[in-house]
Amino acid sequence: MLHRYRFRAMGSPCTLHLHGSTRHDTDRLARDCVAEVRRLEAKYSRYADDSVTARINRSAGEPAGVVVDEETAGLLDYAATCFAQSEGLFDVTSGILRRVWDLKSGRVPAREEIEALLPRIGWQRLRWERPRIVLPVPGMELDFGGYVKEYAVDRVAELCRQRGAGHGLVDLGGDLAVVGPHPDGSPWRVGIRDPRRRDAALLRVDVFGGGVATSGDYERCMVVDGVRYGHVLDPRSGWPVEGLASVSVLASHCLIAGTASTVAMLKGRADAARWLEALDLPHVRLDRDGTLTRRLAPLRRAA
Repeated sequence: MLHRYRFRAMGSPCTLHLHGSTRHDTDRLARDCVAEVRRLEAKYSRYADDSVTARINRSAGEPAGVVVDEETAGLLDYAATCFAQSEGLFDVTSGILRRVWDLKSGRVPAREEIEALLPRIGWQRLRWERPRIVLPVPGMELDFGGYVKEYAVDRVAELCRQRGAGHGLVDLGGDLAVVGPHPDGSPWRVGIRDPRRRDAALLRVDVFGGGVATSGDYERCMVVDGVRYGHVLDPRSGWPVEGLASVSVLASHCLIAGTASTVAMLKGRADAARWLEALDLPHVRLDRDGTLTRRLAPLRRAA
């Protein structure tokens, strides 16, 4: 029997889909899964004064920096790898641009406001010598928000497997990981959201295992004088990217799918295709002009 557990975390509606003979069998596992998501939310929140993120950011300008735990070190190693492989596009220091890009305000910041922040952006400016991280520029910040939700998805899926749950789906705000296919071996039918029609799907994909993530210009955006400004910001220029409305990626892990989709958005229309095809990742791209591109094949093994 399929049981669903709905909750809210990391600013998103979340659902656990777990198969079990009775709800009692899945209730405790669901509670532990929700607790794991909330642990990661508290640990890496940019809003909590006692989070790891806040502690690192308070150290900006201090030569000694901060020594981090093993889990955080792993996330920083991943950020370093993504920065290198994306040629600087995936940059966890670019969150500081939120200071001028308030998408609820309906105001486009002046170019001077954006350029004033650029000297504080750039993974290459910091020093990461495991387990110590140093932000040498006063006011520099790290933001794990660009990939910690996808990491949480994978953590919860793995927790389910460790606890003997072989059939389920983890959904944190549309970022997904398959614990295992349905008990009869059939795949999960996953909808790829239409970025221009809320609660509508562009298409549906059969997913047997792995993760699915989407990046787009629709969830957090504003339209000013007929121009759409999304939340995906180019760390080099400080301006929202153009060309693509959304990119959805299927990968062995939700974390990989999430970073690949984000980088694809940052690369823009032409380079996104080359990037994703070089990685050999199944994906769906929707250009702002409405052109839909599909490169899909079902993932048949759980991570």
